Amino acid sequence: MTQSQNPRCILALDLGTTTGWALRTFDGLITTGTASFKPGRYDGGGMRYLRFTNWLTELDRLSGPCAAIWFEEVRRHAGTDAAHVYGGLIASLTSWAELRGIPYEGVPVGTIKRHATGKGNAPKQAMIDAARARGFNPSDDNEADAIAILHWAIETRGGTA
Repeated sequence: MTQSQNPRCILALDLGTTTGWALRTFDGLITTGTASFKPGRYDGGGMRYLRFTNWLTELDRLSGPCAAIWFEEVRRHAGTDAAHVYGGLIASLTSWAELRGIPYEGVPVGTIKRHATGKGNAPKQAMIDAARARGFNPSDDNEADAIAILHWAIETRGGTA
């Protein structure tokens, strides 16, 4: 299916303190970047998640409405703090999407890496190189992962092709 046959806004996310994102708008334009949700010195514990949901709302308002959201589904984290942040971001994302009736789905890390590089355990630099080979210039591996998720969703129709 070509993009003109499927004019839907799709959002892909690599969730974390630095969240990578890739967005295909209804006209087929792909925009990518990163957003930082690092808490400030005087922030309460929930401010990171409030800023994240406000960011989603603004992204949806300016570029959407989003028809679907895909995110990297991480099953193993290097540390406890990273796991807690990821869990909070997933809770915020899924409740935000539920309130708006937007379908969402996680994509296993190995699936994303295999689709982008041919190896399910590809290192971060290989993901950056794969994004560059597609004509993107990611600032880091978070943005590269989001680009890979978006292309996986488009090219496999969300795993159904």
